Amino acid sequence: MPVFSADIWWVVGFLILGMWLSVVTRKLTVAGAFTGGALGIAIFLGTGYVGLIMLGVFFVLGTLATSWKLKYKQSLGLAELNKGRRTAGQAFANGGVAAIMGLLAWVFPEHATVYRVMLAAGFAAATADTLSSELGNVYGRRFYHVLTGKKAMRGQNGVISLQGTLLGILGSGIISAIYGFSFGWGTPVLGIVVAGTIGNFFDSILGTTLENRGWLSNNAVNFLNTLVGALAGGAFYLLS
Repeated sequence: MPVFSADIWWVVGFLILGMWLSVVTRKLTVAGAFTGGALGIAIFLGTGYVGLIMLGVFFVLGTLATSWKLKYKQSLGLAELNKGRRTAGQAFANGGVAAIMGLLAWVFPEHATVYRVMLAAGFAAATADTLSSELGNVYGRRFYHVLTGKKAMRGQNGVISLQGTLLGILGSGIISAIYGFSFGWGTPVLGIVVAGTIGNFFDSILGTTLENRGWLSNNAVNFLNTLVGALAGGAFYLLS
């Protein structure tokens, strides 16, 4: 049976501080903060401080991207509700897959490497989606439907831009770089970037099909985005 790291109580204290700050600064709801804390513990068990760094980087980048040019996005009707304050559902949608991978790496240490790659790929997909949508709406110049390639209006589900796509790849690259600095610059590093991009495009496809028809919520789409990213990352690793 896996044992808890001796650092777990330091991590719990750090997460509690982060939860309090996120509520005070109105970045997370109370339920969202508790959910984030639980996700952080699960991630730490399987990947140690590296996983927490990925979680923190995703949260910081997502928060900055959401608040960036907020008045401009509000003028276009594209700003998130409640000024981007994340709920429990949103926290789990973006970090739930990573938490599951963290627990699997903890329970099955003999397979920890592949689960860590999948965790990173899931975060890469979540980061890519957030940056491509939030910043793509600001810096995008021409917008196209992800399936038809026809010109479309910014901000709609399934609409992408070159600038947004590149910003999404940059987001995946940042998460991949954290993995590389921590576990080595092997094949998984490139695979994580590709997997994050695949998850991001899958998010757009789900958005323009199932979400637009009311069959999936935005949180469900985001969760599936990270799941597809994680599965793609695991597949790249196992096939390399």
